[in-house]
Amino acid sequence: MSARSHSASSGTRRGASPDAWWTHGDALRRVVTDLLAAELAQLRPGRPPSPLPSSLPLPWPPDTRFVRDLGVDSLELMGLGTTLVEALHLRRGGIDEQLLARQCVGDWVASAQASLEAGLRAGADADGPALTFRTSGSSGSPKRCTHALAVLEQEVAALALLLPGRRRILSAVPSHHIYGFLFTVLLPHRLMGTVDPGAVEVVDLRQAAPGALAGLARPGDLVVAHPGWWEAAARVVPAFDVDVVGVTSTAPCPDALADTLAAAGLRLLQVYGSSETAGIGWRDRAGVPFTLFCYWTRTDDTASVARTLPDGTTRPYPLQDRLDWADGTHFLPGGRLDGAVQVGGMNVFPAYVADVLALHPQVREAAVRLMRPDEGRRLKAFVVAQPGADVDQLRAGLPGWIAGRLTAPERPVAWTFGSRLPRQASGKPADWIIDAE
Repeated sequence: MSARSHSASSGTRRGASPDAWWTHGDALRRVVTDLLAAELAQLRPGRPPSPLPSSLPLPWPPDTRFVRDLGVDSLELMGLGTTLVEALHLRRGGIDEQLLARQCVGDWVASAQASLEAGLRAGADADGPALTFRTSGSSGSPKRCTHALAVLEQEVAALALLLPGRRRILSAVPSHHIYGFLFTVLLPHRLMGTVDPGAVEVVDLRQAAPGALAGLARPGDLVVAHPGWWEAAARVVPAFDVDVVGVTSTAPCPDALADTLAAAGLRLLQVYGSSETAGIGWRDRAGVPFTLFCYWTRTDDTASVARTLPDGTTRPYPLQDRLDWADGTHFLPGGRLDGAVQVGGMNVFPAYVADVLALHPQVREAAVRLMRPDEGRRLKAFVVAQPGADVDQLRAGLPGWIAGRLTAPERPVAWTFGSRLPRQASGKPADWIIDAE
């Protein structure tokens, strides 16, 4: 499949604010359709995300109809509308009714734009425009993380200094996650004044195999992806053109992978952060500590860092991981601060259980999670067997094998086997459904 390209600037729409992110080319349509596609997938667990034919990849065409093309029912339509209003902080003033009464993707994009413009003119948010992103739930239940647009733009200003001369952005990540939003929505516009010509093209790689990168990438490109995608690209792209830069986030990038890409001629920028904090630090060499972005400060509290906001005030942000500090501005991630979940009134650590499962000689890797409320109250495991292993024998033998190594609350009671661990489009770990084994 071919990649799709979009301009970061196609002129300001009539009546729109010239610097508003939703006026930059088709940025708003990309964010809206990525968000709706992800939400529709969540509403349809175990089913394909939509019946939309593969000839119409994301972003969905403006004339895509929710009922005719996506098979959306009334309850799903209500859920999609609520998600859009919440994520973009659309002004309530009848926006819910507008969305439910309209049946085309293009109508929803137009309604979202009008609501964003009205909110900007009315000063709906005391601290300016804001967006709400959802975490993946890779370490627990998904949660909502709200960031002022000015705070996100503060990060993009720092990123632009690390990425001079980028003329195109090739993206393998969705634009409605905070990582994709920063790099494929805000960054292209920020870079417009640093390159000639001004427009920074965004090329969607999600419908293309990683091997296509060899024929697509050219000097001046920035490739935005996650470690799983980079791992596949490293196997099929032997060398990169000069002045092609990559960026990776959402999950740790193994040093061996970063070294392989560097040997192929790629400068790989690794960004450490989370949906709760946005970016905290960066590095562009394997094994070295991350450098704090200039607006972050180490604190005496090992479970938080402080951010100097655009208005000059300082706010503490809780950390998701332990940071091992080399000095006041350099660190290495040291693992989750607390990955415990409750099973039978006891604290258990799914990551530890997964590590124990990986000790089995026929297990290549494993993921362990607390069951969803509709599945039960125990742990479940997803197992990838070693090549050549008999999966039926492994399925039968694992419960007995772990009985002597884990306490009763730590033992998974539901097992799913597959060729690879489930991951989201962003590369982060994803949940799985027990009865979809």
